[in-house]
Amino acid sequence: MYLFTLLGNLLIMVTIWREPSLHTPMYLFLCALSISEILFTVAITPRMLIDMLSNHHSITFVACASQIFFSFTFGFTHSFLLMIMGYDRYVAICHPLCYNMLMSPRDCARLVSWCWACGSVMGMMVTLIVFHLTFCRSNEIHHFGCHVLALLKLACGKETAPVTMVVIMVCVTALLGCLFLIVLSYVFIMAAILRIPSAEGRHKTFSTCVSHLTIVVVHYGFASIIYLKPKGPHSVDSNTLMATTYTVFTPFLSPIIFSLRNKELKSAIKRSFHRIFFPLSC
Repeated sequence: MYLFTLLGNLLIMVTIWREPSLHTPMYLFLCALSISEILFTVAITPRMLIDMLSNHHSITFVACASQIFFSFTFGFTHSFLLMIMGYDRYVAICHPLCYNMLMSPRDCARLVSWCWACGSVMGMMVTLIVFHLTFCRSNEIHHFGCHVLALLKLACGKETAPVTMVVIMVCVTALLGCLFLIVLSYVFIMAAILRIPSAEGRHKTFSTCVSHLTIVVVHYGFASIIYLKPKGPHSVDSNTLMATTYTVFTPFLSPIIFSLRNKELKSAIKRSFHRIFFPLSC
């Protein structure tokens, strides 16, 4: 699954780079999303695999802080990229005549840069807040890695409860803020699609949004299970399983969804395979 996640996202990146027909804002954002998926997977999954295969389960303080920083950075960046992909679909469908002006290559590069910059700032902020605490309880983390909620349970002192609430509020606010803007974009998109007179035109227009919508549902569905689940008698194993599902399956499903649901990308991948393995065929 780890290799499939890397190879699937790399395939999407290479296909977009090699196919001139895919040099559009939508696929630029998809390429940036694949990069964030790869980096998120590389930052988390190898350590998890090492711990699964080894009898010595330990991690240094610096490595734990780095893992939290990168996981939050790429997680927030992922949400921000999904948000601007929704904005791209809104401009393409609701304001097609202004699309080239509003989504120029320079503007798209600026949007992607802002996503990475904001994701890095958010990741650094959460990491500094968490590691400002004092850890005086057991040094055993009941998780597959340095997950922030499991780590906060090891902290002690009067600041622990407020800091835990701040971390949860930061994550929830960022996730719900991006989700709100995505939903708002699709409200206008659906209104524009319903004004299209032909059923074929409505179907063709909506089909350009299906893969993005599916990724949004997967991403926010798993994230909401972790951060918005009600308090109750959840076992440590169940919480760990939910977080592992979010960490592993979201990057794993992304290339599958985009490859299967996006006809243009699927055709480009087939052409790339055809040129590589059958270069002399007519």
